Amino acid sequence: MNDGWSDDRGQNRGYGRGSADAQPEGARAMRHVQRPPVPQQPPRYDPGYDPGYGQQPGYDSGYNTGQVYGAPQGGGRGGVPPQYSPGPGHPGQPGRPAPDWRRRIKVGSIVLVVAVVGWSVGTYAWASSQMRNEVDLAKVIERPAEGDCTTYLIVGSDSREGMSAEEKKKLHTGSAEGKRTDSMMILAACGSGNTMISLPRDSWVTIPSFVGSESGKKFGARGGSKLNAAYAMDGPELLVRTVEYNTGLRIDHYAEIGFAGFANIVDALGGVDMNIEKGFKDKKSGADFQAGEQTLNGEQALAFVRTRYAFAESDLARTKNQQKFLSALANQAATPGTILNPFRLYPTLGAGLDTLIVDKDMSLYDLGKMFFAMKGISGGDGKSMNIPISGSAPQGSLRWDMPKVKQLVGQIQNDEKVTVTSDR
Repeated sequence: MNDGWSDDRGQNRGYGRGSADAQPEGARAMRHVQRPPVPQQPPRYDPGYDPGYGQQPGYDSGYNTGQVYGAPQGGGRGGVPPQYSPGPGHPGQPGRPAPDWRRRIKVGSIVLVVAVVGWSVGTYAWASSQMRNEVDLAKVIERPAEGDCTTYLIVGSDSREGMSAEEKKKLHTGSAEGKRTDSMMILAACGSGNTMISLPRDSWVTIPSFVGSESGKKFGARGGSKLNAAYAMDGPELLVRTVEYNTGLRIDHYAEIGFAGFANIVDALGGVDMNIEKGFKDKKSGADFQAGEQTLNGEQALAFVRTRYAFAESDLARTKNQQKFLSALANQAATPGTILNPFRLYPTLGAGLDTLIVDKDMSLYDLGKMFFAMKGISGGDGKSMNIPISGSAPQGSLRWDMPKVKQLVGQIQNDEKVTVTSDR
């Protein structure tokens, strides 16, 4: 009987059922069964999944076959924990790149420049549309040769256009119809220095031949008359023609403003600071001033520049006050605080531009140059004066000192420093 045990003679002894040996057979090597590879599944992000095990996000459990203990693929119980990518700042991982401040500053600067340019262009276009380019200097005949300086004829008229009865009463303007010149000045902007020359409206001058601004007809010379009669006769074009004829100086630009516009500009600026050396009163203009530093509002400013009966020199004293005030006005208006501040710039431009009458060739840029030239005079870069006067003339008028006038005009035409003085 074969009981599975072998004898002692070196026979093969092994264990196992059916073995003929008496001793158990040795361990047998079993054939390894190769499982088919499981396709690798891409990690899926499950926002509600907790990796557990006390590990931080990004822990690799080692279950990368996509199947554990026979669990079906695709998650569920016994599935593969989702794999997380470490965020910025995680140990061993690169952090978020530092901001490129140089690039940010460059982009911000470009945006700022574009915004400022856009605002400036828009403001310029709007302000230019408000100007009244109504005076046609091309209608002026027999004009003098151009000089080296830029010359402006600045006129303050007594126009009450657009004023209510209450405003006329408040500003003491009266209710006269039409308009006349209330002040006239030549501003010469030169490289050698700026000069402001007041022309008293009672100046005795020759009104030359001219072509009517409306009719186009030619009219002969009118002879001697007061200067303001030229404006009353045919407006700005004849006034320019008369000034050029009597001085020999060519006028490049014309600017005129009425009572209302003048007062509104002053108020829009918040008033104009003035030092009044000697107090005075005038019922006709409404002036009532004490001596000393003070801020004039629109109503007070208009009274200040219109007063004549309170002074012994009458119109000559008034022209000096007009020059003084206009220089102070320009000095306050042509500042960065006004030009760069839209809350002051827009009201100032809006207050005066729609009542400002200029020649057809005058731009907003030319107007700005005119204001800066006036500002230069108040800052000591130039001088202000009355046109030289030699004495009285018919109808209580003033006669010019023509030798001095010619010398003065020659210095301006040649852009020379003005040395001529006026005794009055």
